[in-house]
Amino acid sequence: MEDSLFQMALKQLDDAAKHIKLDPHIHAILRQPERELTVAVPVVMDDGHVEVFTGHRVQYSSVRGPCKGGIRYHPDVTLDEVKALAAWMTWKCAVVNIPYGGAKGGVRCDPMKMSEEELQRLTRRYTVMIMPIIGSRKDIPAPDVNTSAKTMGWIMDTVSMFEGRTVLDIVTGKPIELGGSLGRREATGRGVMIVTLEVLKKMGQALRETRVAVQGYGNVGSVAATLLNEAGCKVIGVSDVTGGYFNPMGLDIKRINEYVSCSKNHLLEGYSEEGAEAISNEELLELDVDVLIPAALENQITEENADRIKAKVIIEGANGPTTPQAERILTEKGIIVVPDILANSGGVVVSYFEWVQDIQVFFWDLDQINQNLKRILVNSFEEVWSLAKKEKVTMRTASYMLAVNRVAIAVRERGIFP
Repeated sequence: MEDSLFQMALKQLDDAAKHIKLDPHIHAILRQPERELTVAVPVVMDDGHVEVFTGHRVQYSSVRGPCKGGIRYHPDVTLDEVKALAAWMTWKCAVVNIPYGGAKGGVRCDPMKMSEEELQRLTRRYTVMIMPIIGSRKDIPAPDVNTSAKTMGWIMDTVSMFEGRTVLDIVTGKPIELGGSLGRREATGRGVMIVTLEVLKKMGQALRETRVAVQGYGNVGSVAATLLNEAGCKVIGVSDVTGGYFNPMGLDIKRINEYVSCSKNHLLEGYSEEGAEAISNEELLELDVDVLIPAALENQITEENADRIKAKVIIEGANGPTTPQAERILTEKGIIVVPDILANSGGVVVSYFEWVQDIQVFFWDLDQINQNLKRILVNSFEEVWSLAKKEKVTMRTASYMLAVNRVAIAVRERGIFP
């Protein structure tokens, strides 16, 4: 039986704790979130009836700085999931060494069945319900699954109305016109591309001979596929919630992007191109490729299908797509897994840049942002790769060893109040 997401996150922490011989008192502190808030979110729907949604905001650790983490809208949101994601955000910020702690938020709803007006009312009420614990120096939300720059604009406006001033630095991932950062939308996918190219360099793999499959063609997957395709890799499979497409000669990514930009809900369903065949999400994961990028939801690679994975490298574009049981099988097969807390950290790095720009009210150009993003990710990748080789551990264990140690040092240096 697979663990719950939070149990999975704790096992990863416990494994790193053993490797770094973590002080048991600090270990006990790091096994629990600092704060969990569950709220009822009543919304007047378009037909006049009132629907009450359940929302959560979890702050896992603020020891290295303000909490940071996205807000997701999804029918399967649970407190357990949000706790796990908040823990992963803590380690993600630490592994790339930016001065943030980790948080996460979510509302259990089906945004595909809601109008824009209903989503706006939901967002504004949820914002007010979590306002006691968020703030530009306390906890800064961002977009996640089924939320966007527009959603962040609504949150920023709601907080600004209550405070009586424009509060640019309350959220990141905002529209450019509302204090958002250039490059933020593409940042997570760009980070996936940067990390992928670093792994291929270490393997001595030529880009033009590299076959890539991407599960999840949302913001992260589509940007990663586009940039890897532009770098010379051959993207032979892509999929989203509606299914996927496979072309052994390489898919026409430009054409796919044009289709998705105009399709209903920006999904792949109904796409066609010569030489491409329809495949399921499960089949996509098992394609014979060099690089597999799971960029959809959690628990996609499990004990059930891990043995059928043929990729040489897995770059985790999503959070928690590989279960611990699956990773053991992949490691035995010699498959390199670049973990989520490193692979998809580009988004939080550029969120940090956005927050800094908002605080200073001084904005950078795109070249500055992309150069700084690349510098941070290449350095972080090198640290993790070197530690994994030195200690003869997986990339995930090395990432956690670095991240947990950084958080533990902060706990030790600050001491325990009172």
